[in-house]
Amino acid sequence: MCDRVPQDLSSPSGTPDPALGSQCACATPWLPGNRPAAISAGVEALTWPSSCLREWLKDLCEKNKWSHKNSPIIWRELLDRGGEGLLLGGYNEFLEYAQLYHGVTSSMTTELMKIIAQENLETHVEKELEEEARKDLINPLQVWITSASVPVCYNLIPILTSGEVFGMHTEISLNLFDNKEAEENLRSVVAETQDLVAPLLQSISICTRVEDAFRQAHVVIILDDSTDQEVYTLEGCIRSRLPLCRLYGYLIEKNAHDSVRVIVGGKTFVNLKTVLLMRYAPNVAHNIVAVALGVEGQAKAVLARKLRTTPSCIKNVIIWGNISGNNYIDLRKAKVYRYESAIWGPPNYSRPVLSLIFDSEWVNRQYVATLRKLTATGKQFRPILAAHSIATTLKYWYHGSPPGEIVSLGVLSEGQFGIPEGIVFSMPVKFENGTWVVLTDLTDIEISEQIMTRMTSDLIQEKLIALGDLVSFQPYQSETDLAKGYEKTTLPTTYNNQENQRVSDALDFLDLIPQTISEKPQSQELINDSGDKTVEERQIN
Repeated sequence: MCDRVPQDLSSPSGTPDPALGSQCACATPWLPGNRPAAISAGVEALTWPSSCLREWLKDLCEKNKWSHKNSPIIWRELLDRGGEGLLLGGYNEFLEYAQLYHGVTSSMTTELMKIIAQENLETHVEKELEEEARKDLINPLQVWITSASVPVCYNLIPILTSGEVFGMHTEISLNLFDNKEAEENLRSVVAETQDLVAPLLQSISICTRVEDAFRQAHVVIILDDSTDQEVYTLEGCIRSRLPLCRLYGYLIEKNAHDSVRVIVGGKTFVNLKTVLLMRYAPNVAHNIVAVALGVEGQAKAVLARKLRTTPSCIKNVIIWGNISGNNYIDLRKAKVYRYESAIWGPPNYSRPVLSLIFDSEWVNRQYVATLRKLTATGKQFRPILAAHSIATTLKYWYHGSPPGEIVSLGVLSEGQFGIPEGIVFSMPVKFENGTWVVLTDLTDIEISEQIMTRMTSDLIQEKLIALGDLVSFQPYQSETDLAKGYEKTTLPTTYNNQENQRVSDALDFLDLIPQTISEKPQSQELINDSGDKTVEERQIN
């Protein structure tokens, strides 16, 4: 006799009981000395979610040619004697059967059954967590790195294998993905990585076949390439992002693990690449983010040199907007800890950064000019900083960001802070419980309409041009810009031969020939360096 009683559909009286929710429990006692071999499987089914139980019930009835649409379902099955299952019916029919044939009945109430159901569910969750932890020790975390022959990857590997990012008890398997021409370089990287004798690195492999990319990937890191060739139009650069992102999105959807986490870094069009990946990998779009910590770190370092402190003492600098283009460095929430001055406090004591910089000319001009120069040349994305920014973002994603600290991250806008929906925008977040949360409860961080329009205009146009819905890019011009006779300037940008070669190799696979660039169009200026207002006025107003 086998009793499987999912309680999402009926109560002991045989009538539906919505109060029982989606829980399930064994509602009747087993009769002494008459527990068949099939009971173990039945008990296991009791801990399944409601949706699984409905499917199980349907499949069970189809298999045994039974007509039974409601739960619970109870049947008699003597497997050790080779007998077929005999359907008894629902709960009431089972009680009648037990009383007539065995003189046993049940006085179990609905409330008691609900308690048992909750206990079963909690036990099942604990077992599942234990099983996942055990699998993590046996099955390593599959980490894929694209464009793996570039220097950023070379600097990133030692951090990933150290245990600092994913944990000291999580083994990883590295998969280096690049085109066939880079295979020799990849072999050198593999040899050096093996020489590390990293205890958490279970394996490292090379992949140059496009169709094999991202198989069973738990983490995918998207990097830029370095080999360049000259091109002449901004629109061409933007359109070149689409084929590769479409290819990567397709492969991630097809080959990667269902819970894959995708992190996008690089020097150019980081927001655009991220939103395109989301478009072509919709099932994992919520797990695709863009790294903004490189810009944030550079902004902190420039401040630290001015204040004669260390960058790690400066917190809560917010990067708004386009990570590799028009962005806004927001210092209104920025604080400095352990600052040596006339006022001194414990380690958790902080002071606002803007209150400590008395040279307004430096804030308004030199600070902005320094950051603009670094952005225009791509120097804030040098390999060491780029690798550290990616690793830190992953570390926060898996283990949470420091309590109370604001982190900048490029995520898909859902209308927060008045940002148009459907674009990837860097904004303040915190990481907790394996995910990120936008800090919409922050106060006094309103951004002026002009600054917001300047940032969002570029991102919207980039997306439309990439998708073929817009022909030419028109830089945003404020009334002040127009009054000053602001002219658009476009300097040569660069394609990337290695990305071009990688997708050219995949021509027969998806008929795509994407190309990429590795240098930001210099017509895209920092938002802090535009318009009438100084940075200080924008930070305070």
